[in-house]
Amino acid sequence: MRQYETITLITFIALAAWSCSPKSESASQETVEEATEWKGMDDFHMVMAESFHPYRDSANLAPVKQYAGEMVELANSWVTQELPARVDNQKVKELLNNLKIQTEALADLVEVGDDNAIGSSLNELHDTFHHLQEAWYKKDDK
Repeated sequence: MRQYETITLITFIALAAWSCSPKSESASQETVEEATEWKGMDDFHMVMAESFHPYRDSANLAPVKQYAGEMVELANSWVTQELPARVDNQKVKELLNNLKIQTEALADLVEVGDDNAIGSSLNELHDTFHHLQEAWYKKDDK
């Protein structure tokens, strides 16, 4: 084999080995991870579910009274987090701001102790949260 052919063969083998080796993290992997995870939403959802479902199922307000402060903290944290690209728009920013305001209002009502107002406020907050979920899962793009 000539020297030129040997260098070409070695270069080809090296490129083939490099292209077949696993990558530490590719852009497509980041996109897939971003598409399946929004930490702020997931964190808030856990507490919202614990608060809302007992109320919806049996008018039990004890969980929302217990978790109202935690929901305020989570909403305040969520609104400051960087938005994933797929939901980085004015509509979602407004929904998050509304969620924050509604969560604070709910916590204030829990302090007052007006059960009817707490139930109404929780329903409104739940609706806003669902609009955020719809934006994330693209259910509002029909």
